[in-house]
Amino acid sequence: MATDEAVQEKNLGNEAYKKKDFSTAHIHYDKAIELDPTNIAFYTNKAAALFEESRFDECIELCKKAVDIGRDNRADYQMIAKAMARAGNAYLKKEELKEALLWFQKSLSEHRDQELVKKAKTLEAQIKEAEKLAYLNPEMAEEEKQKGNEYFKKGDYPTAMKHYNEAIKRHPDNAVLYSNRAACYTKLMDFQRALEDCESCIRRDKKFIKGYIRKGSCLLAMKEFTKAQEAYEQALSIDPANAEAMQGLRQSISNSDATPEQVRERALKDPEVQEILRDPGMRMILEQMSQDPGAVREHLANPEIAKKILKLKQAGIIQMH
Repeated sequence: MATDEAVQEKNLGNEAYKKKDFSTAHIHYDKAIELDPTNIAFYTNKAAALFEESRFDECIELCKKAVDIGRDNRADYQMIAKAMARAGNAYLKKEELKEALLWFQKSLSEHRDQELVKKAKTLEAQIKEAEKLAYLNPEMAEEEKQKGNEYFKKGDYPTAMKHYNEAIKRHPDNAVLYSNRAACYTKLMDFQRALEDCESCIRRDKKFIKGYIRKGSCLLAMKEFTKAQEAYEQALSIDPANAEAMQGLRQSISNSDATPEQVRERALKDPEVQEILRDPGMRMILEQMSQDPGAVREHLANPEIAKKILKLKQAGIIQMH
């Protein structure tokens, strides 16, 4: 039980603390501790002054001592938690994030302060993000990709997968890596994961044609023929002359149960097809082609028009021989 005199000294210390007169505050806190060395509050108050003076190492040591004093004298668990949280805050100021989180977690094990819960979660996320960023290394990712490719060529797909996994951790924004891993999953007959990697690849690079071709291949294997057709059509919208995409498109159409009318109906719902058909210039070209089949060759010489004509042909909107 703190003596009245010790409490008075602590109160004087608090008054000085509020005025930011920390040297005077320390004199009173030290006197309070001398009069009653068993009271945890005197130590935590002095630690608060040390914290405000940016004397973080001293603050931490005093907080740890306060915890020991509190344990020995069966102090209220909230007071012990307070000392631990203050140590965590001092570590945070020193940018020792893992130590700060450790002391916040210790504090929360004594008393679940909701504000500290939020602070600890934010800090935990910050640490994970920092570790993730520290791990990024595009050069090492390329090395791992090359190793993966070597094992892939040998047919050792599980080992190739390990290297592709590591490459992605090192460079998670590289679309090619997801495409390579998708090929690996496909060989291992894990089509759902392969498809997920194709989507990840496409999200990162919407112009990377291999992502759409591999997506089409996965969907064919999963007997999702209509979706496979869409994937190959997207690939051909990037490169209308891509042989692999053309072959995949033919395969998906030949396996599809959809009637030509159903294919045409679905195509007419395609925003890209709708945009082409709304274009007055394209409507004139299509009308000219219907009246003069020989005009097709002339229009195909223009890459932009050729791309639109091919899109309509693939969609079943027009017929070309």
